[in-house]
Amino acid sequence: MTSTTGRTDTAAPHATSGLHRPPGTVPPARFRPRFHYELLTCGLRGHRLLGTDATALTSDDDGFDPAIVARETTDADGDTIRWHRCLRCDSWIPLDPPAAPTQPALPTRAEVDLPLRGRALRDRFVLRLIAIDRLIHFVGLALVAAAIFVFLADREALRTPFFAVLATLRDTVGISDGDDGVVGTVIRAFSASATTVVVVGIVVAAYALLEGVEAIGLWRARRWAEYLTLVATTVLLVPEIWELTGRVTVFKILALVINLAVIAYLLFAKRLFGLRGGGAAEEAARARDQGWDALVRTAPGADG
Repeated sequence: MTSTTGRTDTAAPHATSGLHRPPGTVPPARFRPRFHYELLTCGLRGHRLLGTDATALTSDDDGFDPAIVARETTDADGDTIRWHRCLRCDSWIPLDPPAAPTQPALPTRAEVDLPLRGRALRDRFVLRLIAIDRLIHFVGLALVAAAIFVFLADREALRTPFFAVLATLRDTVGISDGDDGVVGTVIRAFSASATTVVVVGIVVAAYALLEGVEAIGLWRARRWAEYLTLVATTVLLVPEIWELTGRVTVFKILALVINLAVIAYLLFAKRLFGLRGGGAAEEAARARDQGWDALVRTAPGADG
């Protein structure tokens, strides 16, 4: 194996021993590629290595074997090469010993903030994608709510220019009032009572607030936000399906598909409402991939 310094190394840790196979080392089955969130995160943020600034690859932590995170080998020229294991993706990175070390030894386990990996990292990616979707909804709905109240305040002043422009559009491009679409909605808004407009504005603002709360909770991976998102999304499927009985558009179908995917993910992958073992099974599954026990179990030479 050739190191990053251009030397040929005579020995290196093999992270593929035992039952554990690090991300990227197993060819995907045909038509079933596997997405490795660890490799993506390390590509974006860099590897998480321990001991790169340590004088010796030793530890004062009782019961902690430093070899699970860092090892030393010698190349053909007799030079020492340090191999550091990424705490996230399990890659072993060859580096020279530090010229000016700042730490005498490896940090203790209590001093290390382990990065997310495995199921926990996958969930973080998916939940944040859903959070971004909810944030977009929040911004759009907040703008609509603001526009409704601005419209109500200046409705009488806007009435004359709006219908003048509408008459011009009828004569030039043949646009009709219609019962559906933006034009029909605005026409009905001019004839609706102030109370009705206020109620609509409050409902839209409340919906925006709900989406904002979901976005914040999901971004921070809160369990309550998963339940809130599941219930709210399921309830709102009813008007979405009803809308499709009238006019079918690509955006309506796409929104329905996304919401169905969100519901399926939260129910089956996150095991909400006791499904597939519930929260206890979810925590047990995450624990298999996360923490020092997982690192020890998947270290080279471990029994798996």
